This record gives sequence, C-alpha cells and structure tokens, in this order.
Amino acid sequence: MSDPTTHCLFYHYTPSLAPAGIFVVVLLAAALLHSFKLFKNRKWYFIPFVIGKFSEPIGYVGRAISSKQPPNWTTGPYITQSLLTLLAPTLFAASIYIILGQMIRLTDGEQHSITRANISVCVTNTLLYPKLLHLGGGMMATAKTASTQKNGQYAIAAGLFIQALFVGFFMIVAGPFYLRTPRRPTSRSITVLVPWQRYLLILYVASTFIMIRSIFRIAEYIQGEDRSLLKTETYLYLFDATLMA
Repeated sequence: MSDPTTHCLFYHYTPSLAPAGIFVVVLLAAALLHSFKLFKNRKWYFIPFVIGKFSEPIGYVGRAISSKQPPNWTTGPYITQSLLTLLAPTLFAASIYIILGQMIRLTDGEQHSITRANISVCVTNTLLYPKLLHLGGGMMATAKTASTQKNGQYAIAAGLFIQALFVGFFMIVAGPFYLRTPRRPTSRSITVLVPWQRYLLILYVASTFIMIRSIFRIAEYIQGEDRSLLKTETYLYLFDATLMA
C-alpha cells in the first residue's frame, strides 16, 4: 500500500463518480458541438477554444477514474484531471483575444481601441500560464514534502494570477471599443453584417466566467490544503466545471 502521506498530496476528499460522469457527458457534447461549428463555418481562430473544450471532458475522465481508486490514487488520472481542467480556460481566453482582434479589424475600430498591440500582448502572456501550470502541477504530483507541495501550489496560483490579469486586460481593452464605436461609428461598423456588438457581449460574459473561475482557483491554492476550498468538492463543480461548461 502506498504511503498515506502521498495520498494527501493528490486529493483531500474522495472524488465523486456521478458529477464527474455527468460533466464528462455535458462537456464532451459541448466540445463536439463547437467542433461542428468550427468546421462548418471554417473559423480557424476557434481552434484553441475547441482544444480547450476537449481538454475539459478528458480531465473529468481522469477524475472519474480517481473516484474508483481511494485510498491508493495513481498519478496519471490525478495529473490528467488537474492539468487539463486548469489549462482549458487559457485556451478559451486565447480564442477570445483573437476574436476581439477580428472584431476591431472588421469594423475598422482601431481608433477606438486603447492599444493596437493588445491582442498580441494578451496571447503572448497567456502562453506564460501553461509553463507555470506545468511546473506547479509537476511539483505537486511528485512532492514528497509539504514545502514542495506548497511551492507547487504557489506556482499554479501565480499562473492563475497572470491569467486573471490578462482577462481583466481584455475587459479594459474591449470596453472602450464597445462604448466608443456606436458613438463615433466607422463606415464599416455600420455596414458590416456581423452582429459584432452582440458577439462582444458574449465574449464579455465568457471572460467574466473565466475571471470568476480564476479568482476561485487562486483562493483555492493560496489558502492551502487545510482550508475548505481544497477540501470541498462542491466548490470545484460550482465555480469551475459549471462556469466552463
């Protein structure tokens, strides 16, 4: 039997099979629907979003497997559920940044955006998160001491902070564009057939969900293993799985 001190490095409760199975089905259905729309409309900038959508159900498959393994949890399913569910929102955010850039160019709205470099800056910095996620996840999965585990948690929290920072930056950039363009419309913003204002509102809602989820995850990892957020599975499904579905 494995050392019980290793078990606590993985889960602080026994993962439930039923909600994991439900979200595998729901998230997989959403991933297949977005894949169909991607290939039907040939909007290739949605590729990161779709990859993220498939990452989520695979992650919850790992959680479902873990639900059958207590108290001898194995590393593979744990790493799968941990890293893929943490990574997916970053892929969602990357597509959101790209779509905002498409809207600004579509409406000739560069003059209403607070910075023309905002999209490339956001996408570039989004790439920093997976590096910290990989570092922190690896440290937590292989940790033999409490200090190593805590350092892994801090690395992931730092990545989540970067993610939240640039989702907030997206909101700051998109806001002036959304408000200024109708007041001082360009000819393209009037004649374009794409309902860009409605799409931008959808992006705002999606970004808000990612922001809430990031704040929850930051609090989860900063609080540490002895606090309720890491010990209560319900919070994960409420503030992560449901918002990302």
